[in-house]
Amino acid sequence: MSAILKSRIRNPKFLEKLVKAEDLIPLFKSGDHIGMSGFTGVGGPKAVPVALQNYVEQNNLQGKLRFNLYVGASAPDAIEGKWAELDMILRRSPHQVGKRISSAINDGRMLFFDKHLSMWPQDLTYGYYTLKEDKPTLDTVLVEASAITEDGGIVPGASVGATPELIQMADKIIIEVNTKLPNFEGLHDINVPEAPPHRKPFMVEAVSDKIGLPYIPVDFDKVVGVVESEYMEMTGPNSPEDDMSKAIANHLVEFLEHEVKMGRIPESLHPLQSGIGNIANAVVGGLSDANFKNLTVWTEVLQDSFLDFFDSGNLDFATATSIRLSPDGFDRFFKNWDTYSKKLVLRSQQISNSPEIIRRLGVIAMNTPVEVDIYAHANSTNVMGSRMLHGLGGSADFLRNAKLSVMHTPSARPTKVDPVGLSCVVPFATHIDQTEHDLDVIVTEQGLADLRGLAPRERARVIIDKCTHPVYKPILTEYLDRAESEALRKGSGHEPHILKDAFKLHINFQEKGTMRIDSW
Repeated sequence: MSAILKSRIRNPKFLEKLVKAEDLIPLFKSGDHIGMSGFTGVGGPKAVPVALQNYVEQNNLQGKLRFNLYVGASAPDAIEGKWAELDMILRRSPHQVGKRISSAINDGRMLFFDKHLSMWPQDLTYGYYTLKEDKPTLDTVLVEASAITEDGGIVPGASVGATPELIQMADKIIIEVNTKLPNFEGLHDINVPEAPPHRKPFMVEAVSDKIGLPYIPVDFDKVVGVVESEYMEMTGPNSPEDDMSKAIANHLVEFLEHEVKMGRIPESLHPLQSGIGNIANAVVGGLSDANFKNLTVWTEVLQDSFLDFFDSGNLDFATATSIRLSPDGFDRFFKNWDTYSKKLVLRSQQISNSPEIIRRLGVIAMNTPVEVDIYAHANSTNVMGSRMLHGLGGSADFLRNAKLSVMHTPSARPTKVDPVGLSCVVPFATHIDQTEHDLDVIVTEQGLADLRGLAPRERARVIIDKCTHPVYKPILTEYLDRAESEALRKGSGHEPHILKDAFKLHINFQEKGTMRIDSW
C-alpha cells in the first residue's frame, strides 16, 4: 500500500477491501449491466476496465464476454473504443464519443439508446434500463475516487455525471482511488434527489450556490473491492480555433452586445452554456476578449478555453458536471488550483442539466448541430438521418429551456471531393432533435439569423439570406420559392415543402459525392 493511497483513504474499513484490478475479473459475467463513473472522458475508472479488456484480448474472448454499459456521458476512447473493438459491449447508453464505438453502433454490432442527459440518471433509478431483469439494479458499478472521507464518502475526480445515481442502483461497487491525480476535494456539490412525487426543488438561486454534500455517500456493504489506480486522464488536445469559428464568435458577440444595448439582457449577460469543439472554444475566446464583465457559466463541460476566460477577469464563476481539459490544461489547472478551484463547482448531471434551473436562471445556450434546415429544425445526432454520431447529450436540455437558444455551425463542411462541401443548411433536416419551436438564433460564419417572433416562411428567408454558403444560397432560395408557390396553391402554405425534393441535396451527395445539384 502506497503512502499516498493510505492518505487518500481516510476510513480504515475501506483499506480492508484493497485488491488488484485483476483480482476482480471473476466478478464480471457476460450479459451483466455495468455502470461507470465519468463524463466526457474524464473522472471514470481506468484500472479495472483496462484489466478487463486485456483479459478478453489475451484469452480470445472477443464477443464472448459482453456487457450492457452505462456511463453518464462518454468514457475515454482508449477504454470504450477498445471495448467496442473487442466486441465487449452489447448495449450502450446514453452518450458516446469515438470512431470505434460509433462504428460498432452503425455496423449493428452494438445497440445504443440515446437520451437527454438530464433525464437519463432519473430513468436509471426508475429501473427503465433493466426492465427485463429480475431486479432493477445494475450488477456492478465502477467508480473513480480522488479520496474517501472519514465517513466513507467518495470524493469524485474531474467529473460527477451520473455517479450518484449509478451508485444508488448498484448491487456491487468497485472503487478506484486514483493516486496519480490530485485530490479534487472541495470542488463538488453532490445532491441525490428523492424519487417523485416526493422530490424537492433544487434550491439553486445563483450559479455559485451549493446545495449538497462535498462527497457521494456509499453503502460500504456493497463495496466488493478498492483498487489503487495510477492513470492520468486520457484526454487529447482541444480543437483549435480557425477563421470560420472566429467569424461565428464575432457574430455572436456583436449580437449579444446589441441585446444589452436594447435592454433585453443585463451587461453581465445571463449564465452561459457552451458545447464542445472549435466553435465553442472560439465563442468562449470571443467573450473573453469582449467588454462584458462579471460573467457566469452554467454548463455541462469546461474546456481549456475557460481557463483563459477566468484569467481574462471577465468570468466570475462557473458550474459544470465535468472539467475536460487537455493534458496541458490539467497541468495548468493543478498548478493554479488555489485560484481556479475557488471559482467553480462540479455537480451531478441531473443538476447541471436541470431544465427548471436552466429556465429560471435564464441561461444563454450555444451548441453545434450536424445540420439545420430552413425552418430551424436541428439535427444533432444522425448524419444523413441514419448514421449515429455521438448522441444527443445535453444540447436539448439547454436549448429547449434557455432564455436564448443559439445553434452555431459552419455554413458548409468540405469533403474529399468537394472543397465547398456539404451544406449545413438544408431544405429539411434528415433527423430532428431540436424543433423550430426551441431555437431563437442560427449563426454561421456567413452571418446571424435572429428568428424570434418570426413565422416559418419568414424564418426560412432570414436563414437562407444570413446563414447559407454563397454556393448554396441560390439553390435553397429556388427550393423555397417553388415550395411556397406549390404549397400556397394547395392551401398548405404554413411551412412549405415539396416532399419529393426535400432530401434531394442529401440524395445527390449519396449518389454523386456533392450536394451541389444541377437543377431541381
